[in-house]
Amino acid sequence: MAGKEEVFVGSIDQGTTSSRFLIFDTAGEPVAVHQEEFTQIYPNPGWHEHDPEEIVRSVENCIEGALKIFEKDGHSKDSIKAIGITNQRETTVVWDTTTGEALHNAIVWTDTRTAGIARELKAQKGSDKTMNICGEPISSYPSATKLLWLLKNVEKVRKVYEAGNLAFGTIDTWLTYKLNGGPEKNIFVSDPTNASRTMFMDIRKLQYSDEMLEFLSYEFDLKKVHMPKIVRSADKEVYGKLSSGPLKGFPIMGCLGDQSAALVGQKGFEAGSAKNTYGTGCFLLYNTGDKPIISTHGLLTTVAFDFDGKPVYALEGSIAVAGSGVKFLMNNLGFSQASHKITELAESVPDNGGLVFVTAFSGLFAPYWIDDAHGTMFGITHHTERGHIARATLEAVCFQTKAILDAMQKDSGHALKELKVDGGMSNSALCMQTQADLVGIPIVRPKMRETTALGAAIAAGFASGVWKSFDELREVNTVGETVFEAKMEKGESERMFKRWGRAVQMSKGWLAEEEELEGHQEEAREIKESIKEDESGASK
Repeated sequence: MAGKEEVFVGSIDQGTTSSRFLIFDTAGEPVAVHQEEFTQIYPNPGWHEHDPEEIVRSVENCIEGALKIFEKDGHSKDSIKAIGITNQRETTVVWDTTTGEALHNAIVWTDTRTAGIARELKAQKGSDKTMNICGEPISSYPSATKLLWLLKNVEKVRKVYEAGNLAFGTIDTWLTYKLNGGPEKNIFVSDPTNASRTMFMDIRKLQYSDEMLEFLSYEFDLKKVHMPKIVRSADKEVYGKLSSGPLKGFPIMGCLGDQSAALVGQKGFEAGSAKNTYGTGCFLLYNTGDKPIISTHGLLTTVAFDFDGKPVYALEGSIAVAGSGVKFLMNNLGFSQASHKITELAESVPDNGGLVFVTAFSGLFAPYWIDDAHGTMFGITHHTERGHIARATLEAVCFQTKAILDAMQKDSGHALKELKVDGGMSNSALCMQTQADLVGIPIVRPKMRETTALGAAIAAGFASGVWKSFDELREVNTVGETVFEAKMEKGESERMFKRWGRAVQMSKGWLAEEEELEGHQEEAREIKESIKEDESGASK
């Protein structure tokens, strides 16, 4: 009797600091994985860039590396039925449609150089209506301000725009375009979970909004920019096929922005389910069902997934700094060479010693949206040691998550019963226990935490027929869960959160003051030059 045919799904997981390729079996277990970090480029304080071509190469290397492991273990690549993509969102790439050449480094989602553009947009007539259309507040976070900055400041980009050949895309669009062979096949698409992060898309119609494009075209006509077609998150045809490498000809059938992918990977298919991913940043998504809820408490409205033409929506709270705060302690302050050592350092002290660390390296995201905040420590005394700083760094993420959950309850009218977690920082039991203590509900951590990559595999699996319904996935990745219950007295957690709130208010205004000072200095230079010209004219 012939054995049952093996079936697998591949998943490209393109993140902020690394790319990976994972191959999952039908039980949702990864059987092969290869990861490759790529260069982080910081040209100026607050600026963050990636080389778009290096990102593509890293993905291609990961596919090759994972496939070698897969075949070495006795599997056939022909058993891989489809490939899904999940990616860092908002990160912006522009290229020439005639050559497929990237015109500038990608501007990463954490980048704050566009804070000034965001303030100009907020001052425009009609700025109070944009949230209801696109679901996002005006800030340096969405792709729109990054594209405007590139048009305004990069001559090469502007010339291609003027010639009518400028293409814009987030990382999902760039990857599918390049992996399909670039301009020759011209696969130029984006799914709604990514398009909803640009400010260009109508959150209800899942199409580009003429009203938003007109509002954002205050210096440049954005209708002249080539923008990708918005397609479903799972589809047999629209994402094309790999044009080269060991999986040449294999179909791409699914795409989800990383946080939506994590919600899918956590099987958050029903309204009321939620997950929090503790990665480079931290992102909490709450499934609101088939109708978008426009937040009035500082959250984003986003698309959770669209597998069958009937989109499911989510409220989202985005925290700019999570794992990157741990890396800051490691790389900038020399605390340790390994991230798990930061938790050990935090555990070396019984509490934070009165220290609060507002990790506003890129301003503060949800629910505060303070672009002019800078990273600030409060409560430093002679008693403060490295363990207190490590603990305060972990707590900063937990405090912001608590603020987001409070906002979600106000927007949705429902209190969350449990929070599913994943991402690198969720490996820290101290961090997860602190989170449970602050929010007062169970924190559920799965044994297999590659939920973002699994979500992309599920999207591709639905399109290819590997899985046919949500019910088939109910038992996937449920064995070995860890549940963290609140242990701290409510009064103590409330006291800690109140102190955090005071620290947030005190961290505001740093960036604005710097820009105001720069403005005064520029004004003084102009006056000085004007006086020189007047004196020169008088002497003649």
